[in-house]
Amino acid sequence: MSKSVAGFDWITILIYLLLVGFGWANIYSASLGSGSPIDFFNMDAPYSRQALFIALSIFLIILILSIEAKFYQRFSSVIYATSLLSLAGLFVFGSTIAGQTAWYQIGSVSIQPAEFAKAATALAVAKYLSGIQTNIKDFKHQLRVFLIIALPMILVLLQPDAGSAMVYFSFAFALYREGLHFAYLLLGFFAAILFVATLAFGPLWVIGAILLIAILVYLKNRKRRPNILKYLFFAAVAVGFSLSVNYVFENVFKQHHRDRFNIVLGKEVDSRGIGYNTNQSEIAIGSGGLFGKGWTEGTQTKGHFVPEQHTDYIFSTVGEEWGFLGSTFILALFILLMLRLLYMAERQRSTFNRVYGYGVIGIIFMHFLVNIGMVIGIFPTVGIPLPFLSYGGSGLWAFTILLFIFVKLDSDRMSF
Repeated sequence: MSKSVAGFDWITILIYLLLVGFGWANIYSASLGSGSPIDFFNMDAPYSRQALFIALSIFLIILILSIEAKFYQRFSSVIYATSLLSLAGLFVFGSTIAGQTAWYQIGSVSIQPAEFAKAATALAVAKYLSGIQTNIKDFKHQLRVFLIIALPMILVLLQPDAGSAMVYFSFAFALYREGLHFAYLLLGFFAAILFVATLAFGPLWVIGAILLIAILVYLKNRKRRPNILKYLFFAAVAVGFSLSVNYVFENVFKQHHRDRFNIVLGKEVDSRGIGYNTNQSEIAIGSGGLFGKGWTEGTQTKGHFVPEQHTDYIFSTVGEEWGFLGSTFILALFILLMLRLLYMAERQRSTFNRVYGYGVIGIIFMHFLVNIGMVIGIFPTVGIPLPFLSYGGSGLWAFTILLFIFVKLDSDRMSF
């Protein structure tokens, strides 16, 4: 290695090890059936395969930290282009599982390139925004960086994998930090609220609320003689968007997406069908109480009542077996990790390093927020893993690469 190991941020590394270790312990528990024998050499068991994935992750960490830090900036465009090719190649060489053409099958191992494309996109965004002539406040440069983010997002959406595609909105954190006008974030937030409100209450109530808000804001500012056409324009755009929601919902969204939204909004009750996973997850978490039932002692977990519990629903195992205290510990680790990454990002001398750091924070935060929200029933089921805890080689390796590239960049921050 080019520098002493003392230069690495060991707080971040320790949190990573704690999350991965705790994740394996819960995957192990979720993999066991009632009275099933323990066999660490049985590679059909998820806990054995995850142990192998973790061992290979250690190799990846050593490789990433051994490479010169400037390599990641110098070859970011090549890495990004390669990731786009890997996503496009799925439509020719990919395997279709559960209706999604999202994996390359290599022997008994399935590789999901969408997971790795997030780190590649973070590198590409950092490379572009760190250019000497790039000004994020310039509309031309905004369009270019939006295109960098949109290309992999569209390819992932075509698989179709709406959950992974949604993660690309997390790059808004990095763009905002570098000077993108707050109006873009506000507009996106307002559009999301308007979309959900229209589905929940219907377009007529929402349009009435829009017009009432526009009138009240205009009356409040009337002494300043505001341009009434501006208020009419924004009200018309909001009304038009609200009127288009039902069409988009019925003609663009897949049936299972519509079902999941309807369940979360309380418009459907389906505890045995599309809402079964979430319902069983809530039961498992609620049954854990304050201290939990104990490791490998969760009745919902041992009975496999929660489908895919060792993958996207791993947090339900945490809630049942480790209780409120264990769940709080995991949440605290994630919050501490993101705060630490934020501190690391702000101490960078290089724009490339800082933008990449914010990209890492955004991706981890989006996965964390959506996965936990999905498991406890406040978000629709979209199928994205909980970083470092959920079962899967592609997810673990991708998050390991994403995180440790930043650890390497941070260790050499003085040389940029």
